[in-house]
Amino acid sequence: MSGWGSWLTGSSQPQADANAPATGTAGSGNNFHAVTDAFPQNALNGALSKSDLNWTCPTGLTTETQTWYSVLSDGAFITSQIIYSPVGLWKPQVQMTFKYFNPKTGKKVWKSKNVDEFMPLDADKRSSKSNAFTVSLRDLDDGSQEYTIQANLDTDVQLTYTMKRPASAAGWKLGEGERGGFSYFGENATSPVGYVIHRFWPFAKTSGLIVLDGQAIEADGQGMFVQAIQGMRPNLVASRWNFCTFQSTEHDGTSAMLMEFTTTSDYGIATAGGEGAAAKRVPQVVTCGSVVYQGKLAAVVAATRDATAPEDAPSRQSQTRITHLDKAKDELTGYQAPQAIRYVWDGPAIADQKPVQGELKVTLGAPDATNGLVDKVDVLAEIPYFVKKLVNYVAGTKPYIYQTLNPAELSLTLPASVAGEEKKITAKGTVFEEHTFISE
Repeated sequence: MSGWGSWLTGSSQPQADANAPATGTAGSGNNFHAVTDAFPQNALNGALSKSDLNWTCPTGLTTETQTWYSVLSDGAFITSQIIYSPVGLWKPQVQMTFKYFNPKTGKKVWKSKNVDEFMPLDADKRSSKSNAFTVSLRDLDDGSQEYTIQANLDTDVQLTYTMKRPASAAGWKLGEGERGGFSYFGENATSPVGYVIHRFWPFAKTSGLIVLDGQAIEADGQGMFVQAIQGMRPNLVASRWNFCTFQSTEHDGTSAMLMEFTTTSDYGIATAGGEGAAAKRVPQVVTCGSVVYQGKLAAVVAATRDATAPEDAPSRQSQTRITHLDKAKDELTGYQAPQAIRYVWDGPAIADQKPVQGELKVTLGAPDATNGLVDKVDVLAEIPYFVKKLVNYVAGTKPYIYQTLNPAELSLTLPASVAGEEKKITAKGTVFEEHTFISE
């Protein structure tokens, strides 16, 4: 969710974004327009159009990704991702990645493959193929949708599985219409210098086979899908990212997800009392997500807050937020890493606008002994030498991604329109989370 694939494929080439502010400068007005401020709380759930999930194959400094997450019935976790990154005058780099992690056995498989001959299918640009994979999306008669993923990433990694979204858990973006889901960078939102867009399947079931080292593994599980497009270099989009997906089979299928990013100091809301070079911009924290109960989309939630606000200060629009707790310096990365993270969902039920609230806390422990650690990725150490030389010009950029998988319990307060009666429930399940640091 952090756009880190663009680091790995080299779309962070040192080109100037037209009209972007010089790093470290002040500005005279707001130059960030958060999607979470663009739509009222009673209009957060934006339906996906058929073309919303099309591959756009952008040019310039844009990175496009599609990512599938699933917690399998045996407790293992899988994720597949396609990353499309234009690289200046060269042909776009397209990469497929796959990760498998089983917390019971400790087995972890990570595979990344640069592919050739990538193209969206002419008949349906939501589907795509390359010399290493075919991914197709079908609309079914009952209103559900199904991705089929077939990939041969190496002699020891083959994928043949499906992800099916039921009609009861519709895909969503934040807000209706063509501008739904978009946050814009630049003083003029109608002519932005960059943008970020996310579109989600909040709940889906997976089935099929994953073949690892010659061993067939059943892919029966529950998860979600996200399409993300970043229309700017990742080091300009955000300084921080947070993401979680919680999956539980209790209550006939319970799921909750949150995505959050914090803008850099170059983009934000202008403070009062200054003009021109005297004005300062306050970075913004943008948070959105959803709650699924009994396999049905119950609520879409969203909030914005000033990144410089005190921890106990309320967010705008709702109390939806992600909070890093008990932070301690990670000597390996140099960042103040959370020893626990709290996730809060707060928003109106889709059915009748009555409040839906949720909370989940995951305890991670000390940075040098993180509970449920899947990976701690030093992005600059993972990319090729020539790409590293291109991105090292960005002073203060040292992206690290923390990934964890842990058992968790989600607490929900639900209205009668969702649960049949007003009630509080808990669901035990598994939470996969990423917290990403890109710059100080």
